Amino acid sequence: MKKEALSDRRKFILNMARGVGYAAIGGFLWSAYLDDAKASPLILRPPAAIPEDDFLKTCIKCGLCVEACPFDTLMLAKPGDHRPIGTPFFTPRETPCYMCEDIPCVPVCPSGALDESSVTVNGHLDINTADMGLAVIDENSCIAFWGIQCDACYRACPILGQAITVEYSKNERTGKHAFLKPVVHADACTGCGMCEHACVTEKPAIFILPREVAMGKAGSHYIKGWDKKDEARLKNAHAIHTTTNVSKKKAVDKLNSGLEGLLDE
Repeated sequence: MKKEALSDRRKFILNMARGVGYAAIGGFLWSAYLDDAKASPLILRPPAAIPEDDFLKTCIKCGLCVEACPFDTLMLAKPGDHRPIGTPFFTPRETPCYMCEDIPCVPVCPSGALDESSVTVNGHLDINTADMGLAVIDENSCIAFWGIQCDACYRACPILGQAITVEYSKNERTGKHAFLKPVVHADACTGCGMCEHACVTEKPAIFILPREVAMGKAGSHYIKGWDKKDEARLKNAHAIHTTTNVSKKKAVDKLNSGLEGLLDE
């Protein structure tokens, strides 16, 4: 009887220890999952991906887009990648998007997380309309801005002469050399990352960021007067007039009033 009681007690202690161990492991795994679920805002998605919040709700993590990619550009996030597990992404420095004309990764998406209509023009797929991100240049580390001739990113760009152009300027420091500086055009850049992949610096001086991270926002109250489309937003606008003590005076009178003391002297 004593042996049986002792044996039962040992089993109880072992089971308790196992339970505590399983709970600890479960907590660790859950913590890791939460870290991945929160993810980085710098994730680059396949062409035609819908906005990130909607993408996470819509993507069923089937991996069909990854299988369809002929260049192994796309990968499925795994535990430890700090990205939502099972979702597709790419890292341009390692393997950029090679801008396939038939965009094979998009039509195979069964859930709509990759919106084929967003890369379709006149009934045909057009990879040049994709928006995977935007190239950003770090002028401090780009050797072209030092005066060293380099056009690696410009030459690598699949939309040559549109997404990236080269701007000429005189090197005032030497007086006899020229700068050939790359300039990214946001309206043409697709974020494919071929420029980042081709960059010759140790850490790329040109890199791709999600467009919402890379770009600022002027605000709807600013209008480009030289842009007819943007100016069209004024069509139904209503003016709001405010009056202050300063605005009651004419601009010239206001300026002159500040000079009265100086002129009297």
